[in-house]
This record gives sequence, structure tokens and C-alpha cells, in this order.
Amino acid sequence: MPSHSFPKDFVWGLAAAAPQIEGAAFDDGKGPSTWDTFSRQPGKVLHGDTLDVACDHYHRFDEDFALMARLGVRHYRLSLAWPRLCPHGDRRLNQPGIDFYHRLFDSMERHGITPWVTLYHWDLPQALEDQGGWRSRGVIDAFAFYADTAVRAFRDRVTNWITLNEISCFTRMAYGTGRKAPGLRESEAVVNQTYHHALVCHGHGVRAVREHGAKMARVGLTDNPTIPIPITSSPGDVAAAENAFVDDNIRVLDPLHHGRYRPRYREIAGDASARAGEGDFALISLPTDYLGLNLYSGYFVRAGSEGPYERLPFSPSYPKSDSPWHFLVPQVLDWGPRLAARVYGVEDIFLTEHGVGFDDDAPNQRGEVIDLHRREFLRSHLQELHRGIADGVPVRGCFIWSYIDNFEWQDGYQRRFGIVHNDFKTQVRTPKLSAQWFAQLIAQNALP
Repeated sequence: MPSHSFPKDFVWGLAAAAPQIEGAAFDDGKGPSTWDTFSRQPGKVLHGDTLDVACDHYHRFDEDFALMARLGVRHYRLSLAWPRLCPHGDRRLNQPGIDFYHRLFDSMERHGITPWVTLYHWDLPQALEDQGGWRSRGVIDAFAFYADTAVRAFRDRVTNWITLNEISCFTRMAYGTGRKAPGLRESEAVVNQTYHHALVCHGHGVRAVREHGAKMARVGLTDNPTIPIPITSSPGDVAAAENAFVDDNIRVLDPLHHGRYRPRYREIAGDASARAGEGDFALISLPTDYLGLNLYSGYFVRAGSEGPYERLPFSPSYPKSDSPWHFLVPQVLDWGPRLAARVYGVEDIFLTEHGVGFDDDAPNQRGEVIDLHRREFLRSHLQELHRGIADGVPVRGCFIWSYIDNFEWQDGYQRRFGIVHNDFKTQVRTPKLSAQWFAQLIAQNALP
């Protein structure tokens, strides 16, 4: 692949999620989500921002898909809002919610855009949280019904399905650190149990697609694994990265691919290990068609003198974005997929999110948004992705996060990840310089 060109059938797309862009948080029968509740608690979200309007995509999706089409975008990853379909988290359906997504898929079809649909992107119905949320096995039956309902409803509209998005963010960060909705600080045993319940729900998502999806339907999980990057290419440092990769991601990727909690999991989790029910691992390890990876950052590792690996700390001056957690490590797009393929034998990988957030994306006097920092971020990182693919790493596509500036969880509307600028007062969309660059990338299937 000379000149940083990508394989012929490589999928380029954009991504967003229902709670972050739709708005209409209580319209047409939609029930409240945990994030609707959390965002109303003082001090939980920057500036007291809520999801009530967001990007008003609920009323402006046709405009948004027309803009994507002008950029040459042919693939878009979105999520369904669970509380829009099942407002009470039970078997009472909200037909206006189902009708909305049919209208949305109609618009995508008119604009030549293929949907990649995530069943769950953090917006748990508040009614389910009131019954224990991800801490309770009750969430499993509720999700199974929701997944069956969604796949049946949209089987003729959707071929590419994703079960869950980033399990650690709605388990550990929601019930452990309290940084995300519902904002609780539970014991490690409870946190590990939420991971397990999520994995079983993933299994039901796979089952639903196999039982009710279209003949050619595909399905996988999207994970945001922690990525250790070997400081050199020596066998010792690479082995250190592989060992660290297993330990860092042992709560999700290990049971997903091995169908059990191996002894190393018990060594790490100890008495706080999750409890499994009968049949759980048969669901968790159902074969999938691809693995989705959301990759933003990583850390460096080397062979350890007192253990299998040594984590190397970032210096205070190491470059990062405006997100304090987002150290700029381009190699993550090479080593993230490479480790998933080496350690777990994954044969088809999609980067379901990759992007960067800044606080200073604003139109200039000519109405342009010159986000050179984002353009150069994408260029440098995608060069590393190309390096891995050229070396045989099985990445089949990449979705940039995000299509548009949106509700960035606890950072509200301050942190902007979009390649399209959104004025949240007027809802005027302005493609940034990075959007023009991405359009050129799609057109030539090579880095400009």
C-alpha cells in the first residue's frame, strides 16, 4: 500500500451516539435515562449542561445526513436510545420511538449512508437504575427483551450491529469512580458484578441478531481497551506489552474470547471476583463477526526487572489534548489492533471510535473553523494505523469520533470532538478544516 493508501474495501465513517446528539430527551414518549437524571444533579456535569436539546438531531437528522453526504461519508455509526424504545425499561414499547428511527433510517437510505447501529451507548432507562441498574441481574432480562425488539423492528434496515459501547465506562466509571451516571461509589465486588452482567447482555445482543437479524447481519462488541505500547520492538518489550494487555483488559476481552474467567482473573480480582450464573459464559462467548475498538490513548511499557512488565509514567510536559486523560500517543492505532489480533486471534477489527477533543474550536471572522490541531492529530495517528495494516493487522474500517460537537458527558458542551462545529444556541452546523481533510481522505482512500 504505497503513499499511505488503504485497502480497496476499507470502511471510512463517522460516529455519534443517541444521548449525545439527539436531544428531545422527553419528547414523544421517551423515558428518562440515567444521564438525564445525573446531569440534573448539581456539580455532576460542567456548567450544569443537560441532554435536553443537545444537537437537536431528533429534528435535524435529515440536514445532518445531507451534510455527511456532501462530505462523501457513506458509513455512520449511531446508537438507539433504549429509553426511547422502552421508556420504563420493561415490555411496554413506545411506538413513536420506533417510528422515529424508521424515519431516520429512511433519511440515511436517501443519502446513501449505511448505518452501523449500537444497541447500548450508556443511556440506561432510569426505571431500571431504580431497580439496581447494572448491579442487578434484572438488567439482563430487560436488555434481552430490548435487543430482541430493536433487531426485529429494524432487521430490514440494519446489517451491522454493535451490542454495547465501552463496558468499563458504564460499569467501573459509573459504579466505582462515580464519574459517570449514575455516579455511585460501590465496592470492587459490585463493580466486577456490573462488568459480568454487561457481558451477559452482550451475549443476548449477539443472540438477538442471530435469531432475528437479516440473513447477512453481522454483530460484535465495541470495547475501549487499555493499550500498552512496547517502548522498543525487542521481544522482551513486546512480550511485556502482551502481558500487560491481558491484565489491563481481563474483565472484558478475556471472558469474551475464552468463555470463562481464567486463573489470572481470580489472581487480580481476588475475593471481589464476579459470580457467574448457569449459562452465562455460553452467551458471553457466542461467536461474533468483528471486534470494535474505541482507541484514543495508551501508555508505554517495557520488560520489567521485578515482574513481567513495567509501566512507564508520562512526564508532566508530555503532550495531550484538552482532555486531561488524553495523552497523544499515535502508536495506539498500530498497537491496539495488533495486540487484539496477537493475543486473542481477532481476525476482523473495526476502529469504532477515534478522535480528539479541544475546547477552542470556534469560527473565525470568515466563519471558518481552522482546527489544524485536529487535522494533524488525525494524520499522525492514521499513519500508525496504516503501518499496522501494511504489516497485516486485520483492521477493516475506521469511524472518526465525532461527526459533530456534542454532549461530552461530564464535560458538557465545552469539550468539542466533532469535525463539524455546532453552535448550540442556533444549531448552525459548520464543517471544520478537519472535515474537508476527511472528505479528501475518503475520496482518495489515502492520507492527503
